[in-house]
Amino acid sequence: MGNKRVVHIVDDEETIRKALGFTLRTAGFVLEVYASGPEFLSALGDAEKGCVILDMHMPDMDGLQVQAELTRRGIGMPVVVLTGNGDPTLAVQAMRAGAVDFLAKPVEKAALLGAIDRAFSRLENIAGRAAEQADALSKAARLTQRERAILRGIARGHPNNLIADELGITSRTVELDRASLMIKLGAQSLPDLLRIAFAVDVGGSASADRR
Repeated sequence: MGNKRVVHIVDDEETIRKALGFTLRTAGFVLEVYASGPEFLSALGDAEKGCVILDMHMPDMDGLQVQAELTRRGIGMPVVVLTGNGDPTLAVQAMRAGAVDFLAKPVEKAALLGAIDRAFSRLENIAGRAAEQADALSKAARLTQRERAILRGIARGHPNNLIADELGITSRTVELDRASLMIKLGAQSLPDLLRIAFAVDVGGSASADRR
């Protein structure tokens, strides 16, 4: 791939494609633009490897379906998902399936460029992925058992009241512990939490059920 960084933008809204295109061309990226999931998938045979910016809500195929098809075909291009509503359940689904980030529209430039940098780090540097996982493990080790249980619930897409019921505590306690674990993990958003949760596979840990 050399020094050229190719970004594939897949979004059915022309205004979004133009806005993203302007931001990314200005930042030095090479762009390929598609108006639908099927259009993008049909072009994959000739597409240069790069990062994919994928809209969640599109006709014909939604973002999750396109992401699943990339996985089925063994296409190892990292995905950054965009959404117009910020649904936490969709964020969990997309990031569990391997998305690098999940960003709400309108997308802030700094957040977009940060997500793309992480995507290319994942694409270009396998050792970097190992370092990312080691960092996540180190951060997760600071959590109490109850905080790990709450993180597990978040990674499952559960709301605070359901997590509280599962753990036999109040929703207010979940809110306080959630704020605490975000500080301990250095997380600024739900996608930050999910990246760490999935990196350490907190959902697969039986110990996460104990308080």
